[in-house]
Amino acid sequence: MSALTALTLKGALEGLASKQFSSEEITRAHIAAIEAANPQLNAYVLTTPEKALEGARAADARIAAGEARPLEGAPIGIKDLFCTEGVRSTACSKILGNFIPPYESTVTANLWREGAVMLGKLNLDEFAMGSSNESSAFGPVVNPWKSRGSNQPLTPGGSSGGSAAAVAADLCLAATATDTGGSIRQPAAFTGTVGIKPTYGRCSRYGIVAFASSLDQAGPIAKTVEDAAILLRAMAGHDQKDSTSLNIEVPDFASFVGKSVKGLRIGVPKEYRLDSMPAEIAALWDQGIAWLKAAGCEIREVSLPHTKYALPAYYIIAPAEASSNLARYDGMRFGLRQEGGTLTETYENSRAAGFGAEVQRRILIGTYVLSAGYYDAYYLKALKVRRRIADDFEAAFTEVDALLTPTAPSAAFGLGERVADPIAMYLNDVFTVTTNLAGLPGLSLPAGLDSTGLPLGLQLIGRPLDEGTLFSLAGAMEDAAGFRSKPEKWW
Repeated sequence: MSALTALTLKGALEGLASKQFSSEEITRAHIAAIEAANPQLNAYVLTTPEKALEGARAADARIAAGEARPLEGAPIGIKDLFCTEGVRSTACSKILGNFIPPYESTVTANLWREGAVMLGKLNLDEFAMGSSNESSAFGPVVNPWKSRGSNQPLTPGGSSGGSAAAVAADLCLAATATDTGGSIRQPAAFTGTVGIKPTYGRCSRYGIVAFASSLDQAGPIAKTVEDAAILLRAMAGHDQKDSTSLNIEVPDFASFVGKSVKGLRIGVPKEYRLDSMPAEIAALWDQGIAWLKAAGCEIREVSLPHTKYALPAYYIIAPAEASSNLARYDGMRFGLRQEGGTLTETYENSRAAGFGAEVQRRILIGTYVLSAGYYDAYYLKALKVRRRIADDFEAAFTEVDALLTPTAPSAAFGLGERVADPIAMYLNDVFTVTTNLAGLPGLSLPAGLDSTGLPLGLQLIGRPLDEGTLFSLAGAMEDAAGFRSKPEKWW
């Protein structure tokens, strides 16, 4: 049975199409793997085995009738930020309690339309606010990877830690995730998986619990570059229910994987070479440059001068939007309600009990920067910086076709190590927030292991709507890296 869970998404779809095994068989294999692993990893906050088996049997019937759709019978995991009709959706926050949506998010509806099967809902940082999956109301996710010779539990990254851990531990073929400042790419780097944040507007935000609406974007976490391309095609598409959804055709992203990258110009941003960068990260970056050179790419140094302002700007804009989006959670219509002597006290008690410390911190920051007297000094200035950052990328893309950077400034760190220092935690996003601020696509792929045997990732950043070039480059780098490592099974 473990052989079935070890398959890639593409391999599973090919096996299902050729009737080597049934959807019910591969779904049962994943359900058994989840039952064995989840008590230790805490990747799933809710499993839906009955729903999964029902979907698998329906998929088998369609395959038998010759009516298979692109993802027919493939068991996947869903980040608990996506609303799923009739299935509890909490954003891993106490404030949402046992909220069961009467509607389906557009991204998950697209996946079910393509024939995918849902195994359950995956853990995340509360309201997607975090870089280590430690702010979840359901407790932290444990990375399936461990440092060589150490038994210390490590973070899988955040906020999509459950998605990344589940894919790395073979608890689903692939998973949905979201990225507001690096929440797909950093967990992918920490777990040896592939993750892509597409261009803003490529995937509908309808039915995804909002964190920061101008930054949030859905995308896949998968085992290979091609798997990520297959899942993204199914997730993406125009949606009239989301005013920021782009009304453009969705390409066959998988067709770009394997294309020659000869002649492509790759930019290396000099501002990303931080003084404090660990030698292993710098060496990996140089190795990535060498792989692309060997594939026929031209390497150019580029400048993104406003990079140093990206993190401060992000941590003004994102909390400001969060404070606005989270104002609706008041204990009145749904979710947690804590009674008080007055209406105001009921609001205060419900929000104090319902929101965790990190969410409260960001609401307070956001409310502060939007308040009278500070709006111009902070929020407005951050928006101007955001425009400058986007201009930097536009200028760079007149010279190059894509950018190559590290994904994260370190490998996975220990659970509890950075909880007391929010600034140290926020610095995990130093290489990833710029693409969210500029609305660009960014892809992380595993490129090697550090000295303790933990995975490290490299990031490719592309022009708006040019995910295809990223998939071609990532495919070439995947071949060159030959990354086949999996975590040793200890769970």
